[in-house]
Amino acid sequence: MAVLVVIAHPDKNSFTQQWAKESIHGARNLEHEVLVSDLYEMKFDPIEKAAHYDFTYPKNQFDVLRTQEFHSQNNSLPKEVLTELEKINRCELIIFHFPIWWFSPPAALKGWMERVFVNGAAHDTTYRFDKGKLKNKRAQFCVTMGASKQESSFNGKEADIEMLLWPMAYTLKYLGMDVLPHKIINSVHSYHKDNKKIEIEKNLKSELQNQLSFIQNCQLAEPLKFNKDTDFSNDGVLKESALSHSPFIRHSK
Repeated sequence: MAVLVVIAHPDKNSFTQQWAKESIHGARNLEHEVLVSDLYEMKFDPIEKAAHYDFTYPKNQFDVLRTQEFHSQNNSLPKEVLTELEKINRCELIIFHFPIWWFSPPAALKGWMERVFVNGAAHDTTYRFDKGKLKNKRAQFCVTMGASKQESSFNGKEADIEMLLWPMAYTLKYLGMDVLPHKIINSVHSYHKDNKKIEIEKNLKSELQNQLSFIQNCQLAEPLKFNKDTDFSNDGVLKESALSHSPFIRHSK
């Protein structure tokens, strides 16, 4: 199996980076082919803009979807985007390692998705959701955050982390991927002191040691539930007979 590890953290000594290394080592120990996209190390430009293209559509404007589609059809996408698309097409599992900053993934990761999930190459109006072009691929989020588990629960002051991650997970679902239950490690910050610091460091070390078995389970884990295409009417509205799997798509306001 081929595994792509996408890393979005600027500090090589951060726990996020250490955790990503364990994913890489674990996958290799399981004899998987490992591909890596360390976005900060690559200096990947996360800003989609006309300057990336020799030609934009329509002329003298920059319609992002139409421009991406044109260059996808004409094999003239930016080199760095083609490289990332090749990794995605080659792999069967993508492991995303990133922190939560201001209640969302880092802008570097969001921008990578905006540029690499190309209209035409990764999706189009026909091949999306249940018919997505990236069907039969799995995605796993490995997320660090400073807030405690209690603070980031459904009734926590820092907001429900599952809800904060839903837009990114649904993006991958849009492409046809199966998204696995998120792995969240809380209380990751440098302000701990004394016994609390010792306790946290011990817990983090244990998490790193468990990563190999965690990756093994990625092949067997049951993916998150999302509504199927058949759950919606021709107008794209959730049918009354269909269950709601998220507050983002529901039967009432």
